[in-house]
Amino acid sequence: MSPFLEISKISEITRQLPQAMQEKGFEIRILMPRFGNINERRNRLHEVIRLSGMNIVVDNNDNPLIIKVASLPAARMQVYFLDNEEYFQRKKVFRDENGSFFEDNNERSLFFCKGALETVKKLGWSPDVVHCHGWFSAMVPMYLKKVFHDDPTFKDVKVIYSLFNEDADFGQDTLTSKYAEMAAQEDVSADDAAVYGSGSYVDIYKGALSYTDVVVKADDNLNAEVLKFVDDNNIRVVTPESSDDYESYAALYEEFSSVEVEA
Repeated sequence: MSPFLEISKISEITRQLPQAMQEKGFEIRILMPRFGNINERRNRLHEVIRLSGMNIVVDNNDNPLIIKVASLPAARMQVYFLDNEEYFQRKKVFRDENGSFFEDNNERSLFFCKGALETVKKLGWSPDVVHCHGWFSAMVPMYLKKVFHDDPTFKDVKVIYSLFNEDADFGQDTLTSKYAEMAAQEDVSADDAAVYGSGSYVDIYKGALSYTDVVVKADDNLNAEVLKFVDDNNIRVVTPESSDDYESYAALYEEFSSVEVEA
């Protein structure tokens, strides 16, 4: 998310969209990984002791979750950063210095997805909508629908997934079939997780979209196989006129909002 980390179109949209929705009367919470190349001093990140201290289980290992926060004064918004020394204390985001995909990107994604939802619970805040951006959040929809579906925090929550042109960034790499296997170790059945398939870019989106209520076409030149999956499964699609077509987003959010929004 800009200005903390700017690596793709997602960075700018996830900066501007929350502010626009907040200005329209919605209550917003933003959560992202605390990747190691985010400058904590310049961005004034600080740990939130009351939220830290949880352990997130990934591949049968307990991993401590540290929550940090930074403010965007111009937007009157706070951003929550999920941190872990093993997964995020490195100077690269998804690839090492040689351009190789990190072998533990599957674990890192699972840690973030599960940790984000546990953090929302600890905040004591019940969202009407969870809006996911980017492949790193691909396991959030399944966790919401299969693990947290009876949790009062996420009762009747709707999942919105924005699709971007990430093919070139992900390339031919894969999270491997272990992505689904690790998700099933603690939280869900193997059948529920099997929709994530081989862990390829297309497969993890097929898995995520299997548990998604609304797809937003947020970019051009989207993956044809992913779009075909959306069409074949009759998943509802919203196509904003542009990245700053905030009226379309506001109408979608308000449709699922449990309280009347004050403009």
